[in-house]
Amino acid sequence: MATPNVDLTWLLDDLVGRVKQAEHAVVLSVDGLLKASSHGLSKDDGEHLAAIASGIQSLARGAGNRFKGGPVQQVIVEMASSFLLITAAGHGACLAVLASEDADLGLIAYEMAMLVTRADRFLTSPQRTTEPPSSGEVPDE
Repeated sequence: MATPNVDLTWLLDDLVGRVKQAEHAVVLSVDGLLKASSHGLSKDDGEHLAAIASGIQSLARGAGNRFKGGPVQQVIVEMASSFLLITAAGHGACLAVLASEDADLGLIAYEMAMLVTRADRFLTSPQRTTEPPSSGEVPDE
C-alpha cells in the first residue's frame, strides 16, 4: 500500500517550536532526498542537511553491520557550536535535527522519538528503483 503524500512541515515546526534549542529539522529518505523541512531552513540548506544526514546514517549502519552492533538507534554528531541528531523514522526514512550547543540532548531525542511514533505511517519512504524498460520500449536518453 502506498503511503499518502503528507506535508510533514507542521510536525517539524512543532518540534522546533517547542524545544527551543532545536534549530532545524528535516525528514529525509535513506538515500538522501529531502522529504520535508522546518520553516527557516532554505530548500538548498534542507537538501544539503538531508544529504549529510543520509551519509552519516549510512556510515553508522555500515559500522553496526560490520561489527555486529545491530541496527542504529540514533547518531549524534557533536560540533564546536551545535549538535546533529539523526534517527530512523519509518521504513526508508530518517529524521535529523540540528540543535544548539546548549541543547538538552535527552529532551531532543525524546521529542524525536515521539514525532516518529506519532507520524510513523507518514514517514515511510519507498526505496527508489530503476526498472529496465519493458520489451519494445526505447529508454529516454
